[in-house]
Amino acid sequence: MIHQKFFGSQAEKVTPENLGEAIQQAIEIEISTIPTYLFTYYSINRAPNQQSMINLLTNALLKIDKEPRYTFDEATEIALDISADIMVFANKTGALIMSVAIEEMLHMALSSNLKQALAGRPDLYGRSPATWPADLPGHKPALKINAAKLSMDQLETFLNIEKPMKPKQKLLKSARNFIPYPTIGEFYDMVIDCLDKNPDLRYNTRSPQLVPGKGYYAQNNIDTIYYDKEHKPVFTNHDDSGDLICVADKKSAIAAINLIVEQGEGKLVKDAPYLDKDNNLDFAALLQYDFKSDGEEPSHFEKFAEIYQTFYQLKKKYDAFDIEEMSFEDLFVMNVRSNPATTDYPANIAPVSDLINGVYTYIFVMIEECYRKSGSTQYETFMFGIHKSMIFILNSLCGDIMKLQYTAADGKQYYATPTFENYNFSPVARPKAQLQNLYAAAVAVYPGISYLGVRIDDLPDVDLK
Repeated sequence: MIHQKFFGSQAEKVTPENLGEAIQQAIEIEISTIPTYLFTYYSINRAPNQQSMINLLTNALLKIDKEPRYTFDEATEIALDISADIMVFANKTGALIMSVAIEEMLHMALSSNLKQALAGRPDLYGRSPATWPADLPGHKPALKINAAKLSMDQLETFLNIEKPMKPKQKLLKSARNFIPYPTIGEFYDMVIDCLDKNPDLRYNTRSPQLVPGKGYYAQNNIDTIYYDKEHKPVFTNHDDSGDLICVADKKSAIAAINLIVEQGEGKLVKDAPYLDKDNNLDFAALLQYDFKSDGEEPSHFEKFAEIYQTFYQLKKKYDAFDIEEMSFEDLFVMNVRSNPATTDYPANIAPVSDLINGVYTYIFVMIEECYRKSGSTQYETFMFGIHKSMIFILNSLCGDIMKLQYTAADGKQYYATPTFENYNFSPVARPKAQLQNLYAAAVAVYPGISYLGVRIDDLPDVDLK
């Protein structure tokens, strides 16, 4: 949370006096999106059982009481085609959401570079939402974001986060001393306006930044690939979609900001029928809108719109089968609770959740270290720490915990999920040592994660300061 001293109660624009705090707010906006996207990603079964789907749909078709009746072969052929569409959709949806999460990590780094150049080191540790649901920092009207499974409602939240901006409009007064903004693009516009009006701002080119050419940012990984209906692999992020930018002057600062905005909400679409006069999304109109491809990588908004439209179309087709025993979402979305906390879990799961939160939080600790150290130390911290933590350790743990089930306070059974809570490392011991203790407690109740011990031991030993 940004402290009250940073912004006066009347702060409604970015000025040289509050520029550093405004950029910190930008960092926290980007950080806030990462866990909500990741939570939804892990709720998706990207490889559901196709044969079960075929059997379910075939039986539903054979039960239809009208003439002429489907033959078994006809019913199976229809079921095979629809199940293939659902298989591709589940896999593609996961890939698209992960591709957005990866670009949000890039945006967090770009905004951190911006702060390092203009206002001192970025603050990342402890800046992820502490509890769920959370408010997107400074958004007006208030926008609640959830750690929730894939659904039409969750997709509507994602679309509101990445919503395109329309021409300038009057901003509402902010609560909690954040600078208010109706879209993320307009918030960054205020930052650019401040940079333009103050050409004498000094840019720090001596302190370390995360820069291109080091392999720190990779557009794709194994989780951003999906297979189409012809079983051909498709990468969701283009190789030329964007990279880290070293901020050294106004030109590079604006280039970094423009990349964040264009990847998120895309280019301004004037008179877009899915936005009303107050810039609110009309979801009925959005379902009908044709996002024509121009050969460029779709923005985050466009990726979520594609998922939203396809979800609606496939659900409508599936619901026509009138299958009572399983909803469309149940075919490929895990049965998980929204906004869980580690305290909700029983003793055989809570230590695993603590470890996940410790690893997740330690990533931000290590990124902060990259803004204190340069050269080989920075490289080793990022490549052998952050990449290893994010891609292997965290990803593996999130998959492992979702194999566990528990009975919640409502008496229903759910799969456990990562909770993406901040883990508060004690100042009296080094964070890595605390992480190793969390691992020991977790492996004691879940020996299946013992393969991660060596990986955790090999992480860089980074302090909080």
